[in-house]
Amino acid sequence: MPRRGSEIGQSIRDIYRDLFSAYGPRGWWPLTRRRGARPEYRGGPRNRRQRFEVAAGAVLTQNTTWSNAARAVTALSCEGLLDPAAMAAAPRERIAALIRPSGYYNQKARRLQALAAWFEEGAVPDRGGLLRLHGIGPETADSILLYGFNMPFFVVDAYTRRVFSRLGLLGGEEPYERIRALFESSLEADPAVFNEYHALIVEHAKRRCARRPICEGCPLRERCINSNYY
Repeated sequence: MPRRGSEIGQSIRDIYRDLFSAYGPRGWWPLTRRRGARPEYRGGPRNRRQRFEVAAGAVLTQNTTWSNAARAVTALSCEGLLDPAAMAAAPRERIAALIRPSGYYNQKARRLQALAAWFEEGAVPDRGGLLRLHGIGPETADSILLYGFNMPFFVVDAYTRRVFSRLGLLGGEEPYERIRALFESSLEADPAVFNEYHALIVEHAKRRCARRPICEGCPLRERCINSNYY
């Protein structure tokens, strides 16, 4: 029997508490401590330069792992290019060479420069404006708004679909916007909660709910309809 919306909303809130209890605060988004340093998890941005770094990181992590994106962030930082004006003015070939570890480096170089120009124009950080930029889709836009500007947009990624499909709360094929609306309507509109929840989902997917899940000891196994533990 399908669950009602109120039951799904309560499950989403309960799962947040379960994950937080299991893994604790994750401290996202990773930022560089000094120019050229590798990004570390130490909380959100405090200034314009760090907001741009978060936005650039959101682009660089498209279709790759964060470890690869972090290498590209570090390379840009070493060259002083984690600055909108410097990024916008740099030759695109130079940017592409620096971000090669992130993959799709020519495409991402173009996207980074479009993003840098948007920052330089002083645009108000609105979702519609970001989505009009080259190569910025809903997940990237929401990551920039949530982690860069502390705005209450829930980030939906492949890990979210995997985990919540296995829990029976998603079918797996729902449109991005429907899933985002489901989480946002189930939770308090608090950027700190959205930030932590998404980070916890990623942590859980990496530690337990991988493509081949590790169900023994999983903090959500009693909720999971696909658990192979029993």
